[in-house]
Amino acid sequence: MSRNRFRAFLLAVFAPALALLGCDAGLSQLKPGVSTAADVRKVLGEPAFEWREPDGSYTWEFPRGPTGVVTYMIDLAPDHKLKAVRQVLTDDYFAKIEGGMTRDAVRRLVGRPGETMVFPNLQEDVWTWRYEIGSNDVWFFHVHFGVDGAVKRTSRNKFDQNP
Repeated sequence: MSRNRFRAFLLAVFAPALALLGCDAGLSQLKPGVSTAADVRKVLGEPAFEWREPDGSYTWEFPRGPTGVVTYMIDLAPDHKLKAVRQVLTDDYFAKIEGGMTRDAVRRLVGRPGETMVFPNLQEDVWTWRYEIGSNDVWFFHVHFGVDGAVKRTSRNKFDQNP
């Protein structure tokens, strides 16, 4: 393989990951109480979803990849100033998911799932998120919803790279 072809190959393989890292690296530029919604868009792009509160504040969801291990929730005040940046794919946020919660409540807490599956025999819909506990320590977190759309239970399992 020629040097130029090899460079083109490396660029094609790693460019998406590098672009994503570049976007997230800009998070350090965002300052609560100073940065604006426009600043957030410059760093992270368009949000995947937005929740509005009665007081005019709102939260933007930024999942990083369909099965990425990071989802940012960006809280903005009614004056469009940044209030907080939260990475929600963590054990602390997953621990807040309780039996009886709705799909909307779960989505609002930890963002959209990386995968959803229906198990008709169990009468369950299962939403799954990939997340890291430490560097290269990847796990799957699952929320099992019953036919009524409420959380029945949660489960987790370690990602095995060598099945």
